[in-house]
Amino acid sequence: MTQNSFVRTIEDLVETVRVIARLFKTDKVFIIGSQSILLSWPDAPVLLRTSGEIDAYPENAKIWEIQQKELDPEDDPEASEEINALYGEGSTFHREHGFYIDGVDENTARLPGDWNKRAITKTVDVDDRKVLAVAPCPEDIIVSKLARLSEKDKEFVEGYHKARPFNRDLVVERIKATKLEAELQERAISFVRGLPDEPKADAAASNSPGS
Repeated sequence: MTQNSFVRTIEDLVETVRVIARLFKTDKVFIIGSQSILLSWPDAPVLLRTSGEIDAYPENAKIWEIQQKELDPEDDPEASEEINALYGEGSTFHREHGFYIDGVDENTARLPGDWNKRAITKTVDVDDRKVLAVAPCPEDIIVSKLARLSEKDKEFVEGYHKARPFNRDLVVERIKATKLEAELQERAISFVRGLPDEPKADAAASNSPGS
């Protein structure tokens, strides 16, 4: 039995993609939430990879639900609930792998409407086929964290910006391109504006070894 770990790895993400792909017989699996950062930054600082779960859903979730309903008209299946039942917190999968999968859907994360155009992808071998793992790009992940802005979300955004400063103006643009209530949008933009300035190239060069 694997001991619970709260630091995720790209191997955890790959395993998530494999079990979701097998369960739903899909060729595309979406990863959202904080651990979607693994797709674009596998060796991100531990702060960004500290989580007991990975949020995921299959591309064909709606089709699967319709098919299950046809098999049993009295049933009202949800792909997310199926994921949680088999791979969620406290499951055998959780005990064996040290993390669990949180079943979500396309509406769980607050993302810019065109995030798919910038998505990060990775091909994963699943038995005898290729499955595509899809995650938001880093700036869009930041937007989804800013939309909620819990203490953990603040730590994630601050930790990311400290390790790899992002373009605050670009993130503000993405916030405005996301369907957020006015109050949430204002709060998110205010938080971004309050982050430290990005280091200037000249300053970074003058502080480099041997300068």
